[in-house]
Amino acid sequence: MPTPIPQRLTLPNGLRVVLYPISGVPAAGVSVHYDVGFRSEPEGRTGFAHLFEHLMFQGSESVDRLEHFKYVQASGGSANGSTHQDYTDYYQVVPSAALERVLFLEADRMRAPRLTEENLRTQVEVVKEEIRLNVMNKPYGGFPWTVLPGLLYSTYPNAHNGYGDFSELEQATVDECAAFFDTYYAPGNAVLTVAGDIDPERTAELVWRHFEDIPARTVPKPVALHEPPPDQELRGTHHDPHAPMPATALGYRMPDPHTDLDGYLAHMVLTSILTGSDSARLKQRLIHREALVTDISTGCGLFGPMDARDPETFLCVTTHQEHQTQAFLDAFDEELAALAQDGPGQDELLQATALSTSGTHRKHDSLVSRVRAVGTQEVLFGRAELVDELPARLSGVTAEAIAAAARGLHGSARAVLSLRPTPPDPAPRAAGADAGAATAAGSPLPAGAPGRTAPAQAGGTDRTPSGD
Repeated sequence: MPTPIPQRLTLPNGLRVVLYPISGVPAAGVSVHYDVGFRSEPEGRTGFAHLFEHLMFQGSESVDRLEHFKYVQASGGSANGSTHQDYTDYYQVVPSAALERVLFLEADRMRAPRLTEENLRTQVEVVKEEIRLNVMNKPYGGFPWTVLPGLLYSTYPNAHNGYGDFSELEQATVDECAAFFDTYYAPGNAVLTVAGDIDPERTAELVWRHFEDIPARTVPKPVALHEPPPDQELRGTHHDPHAPMPATALGYRMPDPHTDLDGYLAHMVLTSILTGSDSARLKQRLIHREALVTDISTGCGLFGPMDARDPETFLCVTTHQEHQTQAFLDAFDEELAALAQDGPGQDELLQATALSTSGTHRKHDSLVSRVRAVGTQEVLFGRAELVDELPARLSGVTAEAIAAAARGLHGSARAVLSLRPTPPDPAPRAAGADAGAATAAGSPLPAGAPGRTAPAQAGGTDRTPSGD
């Protein structure tokens, strides 16, 4: 199958459009990525970006509450949305004959969502219930992504818990929602992607028909995300009374995927060398030979690779028995040091690049995942083509690049977050406490971004620098 060639156009109101025809796919995928995520939400309103994502499904100028879902499902399609660090996406896949209806639905809510007091209060309660279900009452719920950033980073955009806390969600007003929409949901702050069984010329006509008359608004300035990396190791303790056993999460700063893509991709392949298969270095040593841990994974990004702008996080997450944290850290450091000095062997490198390449193919093997990925790369980096370029670039990562990535991690300060399966001392923190001090527990392995579900806060985390 030939590689699709993205076709771009920009409407007078600033809306960027990517048309991505894929032959042999009997359906059309539509995504709208808004250049706003939880790193953009204002202080005092943690969780606001995700709450607003919920509100976008509560009706619009010409569409009643939840009718968006009903129209899509009636055509045989599916729809959803998710909130990430730097973007929020809304997406659907439908039979090609239903494409125009979906474009109308997306244009209608881009023009005027129904921001009412009733809708807001309803969705605040929905989000709170999801928080209880997915975080507060779930072992490892949200660990480490809701907790680790508050240890590794120091500025509010990078450090706070994007799922939010109850008290701040409850204080949200309709006026604040309207201001958030006016600021961040302007056409010029969005990317519309249409992929699959489409005729680009006809699709462009439909896009113009439904989106051209949406008024242009000022595009917001990018949120200031830059901060220096830590200059010493930071250690913290997180308490999760529902966890069956301790866990440890490591967080490192990693290369900017926009300015150092090759360095970033080397870290992606490094994760395959460390934990990508049962024969990977850390799994062989820590699980099979030394039995120090029960499970371990590494990953690039809080929600997966190439999913956020800089600063980005390299993760290692493991579950283990009591009193094994330092033994795990020592073994992890030894494996990094060995790779930093010698790099991987040729067979090991070939297996790792093959794993990384095949994993990327699998990640984008459905129409819904492909249309979302194309829009993500376009809104974050202006490079929709990266979706199709990544497999070849991953397969070309060298042993020298892996060694350099390992040296960078081994020589840098990190965050070490220890999860203890006990309530905080002296008493459990309630949901609604300060997001920097009481955040969600979470899954013992890196998990995906919030869709139309939302964790928040439970347990507690202490943050201290350490030279240990």
